[in-house]
Amino acid sequence: MNPKLSVILDGVYYDDSLDGSGDAMLGETAGIFAAHGHDHEDEGDHGGHEHGLEQGFNLRHTEVVLSGSVDGMFDARLNVAISDEGDVELEEAFVASTGLPAGLRIKAGKFYSGIGYANEKHPHDWDFVDQNIAYRTLLGDHGLSDTGLQLTWLPAWDHYTLFGIEAFQGDKNERLGTEAEHADDLPDRDKAPRLWTAFAKWSTDLGHDHALQLGASAAFFRSHQEMHHHGEMDEHGLDGDARLYGVDAVYKYDSGQAYGQGDWRISGEYLWVDKNLEVAHHESNQGVIGEARDFSEDGLYVQATYGIAPRWEVGLRYDAVGFTNEKRGPRPAVNTDYDESERWTAAATWHISETSRIRAQVAQVSGAFDDHREDYTQFYLQYQMSLGAHGAHNF
Repeated sequence: MNPKLSVILDGVYYDDSLDGSGDAMLGETAGIFAAHGHDHEDEGDHGGHEHGLEQGFNLRHTEVVLSGSVDGMFDARLNVAISDEGDVELEEAFVASTGLPAGLRIKAGKFYSGIGYANEKHPHDWDFVDQNIAYRTLLGDHGLSDTGLQLTWLPAWDHYTLFGIEAFQGDKNERLGTEAEHADDLPDRDKAPRLWTAFAKWSTDLGHDHALQLGASAAFFRSHQEMHHHGEMDEHGLDGDARLYGVDAVYKYDSGQAYGQGDWRISGEYLWVDKNLEVAHHESNQGVIGEARDFSEDGLYVQATYGIAPRWEVGLRYDAVGFTNEKRGPRPAVNTDYDESERWTAAATWHISETSRIRAQVAQVSGAFDDHREDYTQFYLQYQMSLGAHGAHNF
């Protein structure tokens, strides 16, 4: 059948030691994104997804995917997400060339950026129930996704090497490069494309049983705006640019045993964000207009999974944000340092088949929120079922 059709169901039972509020709090850890309460104009574009699991039973977004070949020259993909309330969100809709010479490939439409390792992965391809908090804090629940163009080059070298550049509209992201709500008093934004990215991935030949991939990424948002709220009379807007840098590594071992027994997967990423902004609007203090505001925050995750028996695997993850977590300005009163937040997660997954799984997960969080810390435990029980055609996942 062309196009191929698949439907992916994802249900989660959730509880924690904070009466169910702990998952939503993970998106609001103290730092340069959450502490100021800034709002973005296009948050409604992501309204189809819950931002934090509720206590009890949750039906996360149901993915409907259409994919296929067009004229033998392009691959096309459409991915929509349907919430339990019936809201529909377009996640991806793109075409990609298949026959360009010299290892070149062009992708056009709305898609997940190729930066990093986890960014392109959909929730049904995660090794854990939820996204790591480095991505969730620095990129948002949906990672870096936008409308634009991607050019990749896979040279015919002895070792796998992939280079990529991307140009995006720059206004469909939750954390970076997004126009602020009520931004009439801020400068007009630069013309699109406002977001540029570059990435490289490299893998050496370690034989049939082992695989290692290393990657480096960068993103430049040449028009970033945000509005901060500290009370009715202290609303102010910032304008400038932002940068994201990251490195990632993935190692896989294939034991050769049945259904994944003895297999290893180890991956990790480090991300660092730097925002160079100026005060462009202030509700009550015109004297600070033009003052510099520099923000920086980083995050990382390291995770591993191991096949303990056929179709059974266990996983362990450490993720954290805020080792570098600060705001700087020309006056000492502006300077602020925020605490780091971290979490340990353990999961056990039963892969019933290639298209269905059940997963139990427990996590211990030590998080910084505003002016206090919270230590709490999370518990998840998840099922995922895929109906219809289901292609191979990325490396």
